[in-house]
Amino acid sequence: MYSAAEGSCVSAPESPSRISAKVEVSQSHTSAPLAGQQAAANRRKPQVYPYPCADSRSERRPLALSASLTLIAAPASAQENVRWGVPMAFGSNLTALGDTMPWVSETLKKISGGTINLQVFEPGKLVPALAIFDAVSAGKAEAGYNWMGYELGKVPASALFGAVPFGMETPQFAAWMYFGGGDALLKEVYKPHNVYPIFCGSISPEAAGWFRKEIKTPADLNGLKFRAAGYGGKVYQKLGASVTVLPGGELFQALEKGVLDGTEFSLPTVDDQLGFYKVAEYYYMPGWHQPSTNQYLYVNLAAWNKLKPQTQAQIETTCTAAVTIALAKAEALQGAVLAKFEKEGVKARQFDKVMLAAFAKATREVMAEESANDAMVKKVYDSMTAFKEQNSKWHDYGYLPRDFK
Repeated sequence: MYSAAEGSCVSAPESPSRISAKVEVSQSHTSAPLAGQQAAANRRKPQVYPYPCADSRSERRPLALSASLTLIAAPASAQENVRWGVPMAFGSNLTALGDTMPWVSETLKKISGGTINLQVFEPGKLVPALAIFDAVSAGKAEAGYNWMGYELGKVPASALFGAVPFGMETPQFAAWMYFGGGDALLKEVYKPHNVYPIFCGSISPEAAGWFRKEIKTPADLNGLKFRAAGYGGKVYQKLGASVTVLPGGELFQALEKGVLDGTEFSLPTVDDQLGFYKVAEYYYMPGWHQPSTNQYLYVNLAAWNKLKPQTQAQIETTCTAAVTIALAKAEALQGAVLAKFEKEGVKARQFDKVMLAAFAKATREVMAEESANDAMVKKVYDSMTAFKEQNSKWHDYGYLPRDFK
């Protein structure tokens, strides 16, 4: 269950007692009316940027998206009923990061005629925000929505699919996932853990982070109390920072009380929603640690294998659409927020070439160490690197230089 701003898509409330998997053949084409939507819609949250509802008449959905969802729709009588609880790592009010899964849930409900109902739970309501992998792997939750850097200590190769420092940006990452062997490697990594992962969202580069003091040289990172996840966190550690991982909801207070000297988290819109500009003066870019940030729908493998192929196709196709719509939404909204930060007196900075070179050198060292310690890390990282290098000439020649104006 989640709340959203007025006018945004809202998942219908459902009793938490129904979170256990319930997959059965439907004998009826009809479903009971969904209750409580208006009440949920009226619970407003600040700075929420809603997605178009799946059945909206006032929003024009992209033709390709509309066509793809139409093709996989089928009479409800031919489908099975799926009732899953889906805990999320991010609040549903967070732009493109947390509101993508509610969009997926609402869209699946519409195109399936109500037979696929993925009830979304806010962070901590069903399982802790950083425990989604464990819950889905153990079958305590049928599915979950997560970023893969959070289980780095348990599945080292997982974080490569979440983000790679100095790695591929979203369009190139998606190309690798769909046409370069990435998805097959993803399934290989997670199969031993009883998880079927689905690429289900991707957003623009994150900011490098918020800092309570100015960062002028690599030496300024030594001893810095910094929140960072995934391999980006290991790079900060390599450069002397004291790194911890905390969920987004705890970061404002940690910065305010001085528990942290800085944090990276997400897009400018998300950082705005979490209020970081009120407790940290310096805002650094570019997001070298996460040129793309990729989210996934985790499904318990046993639960996935019980589904009919048609139901599986509907879920996977909707997630593919979510990758596009999340990225488009993320790209559309950042400029206005940066302008707001300027008015609020935020000291926006870009890391210079000396800083970026230090981060890049530490990244090479970290990835060499991780690849030597884990065969699957090496396999995935080598695949990503080879794909990026193979396409580098196309990117260098085919696109306008970014410094050309």
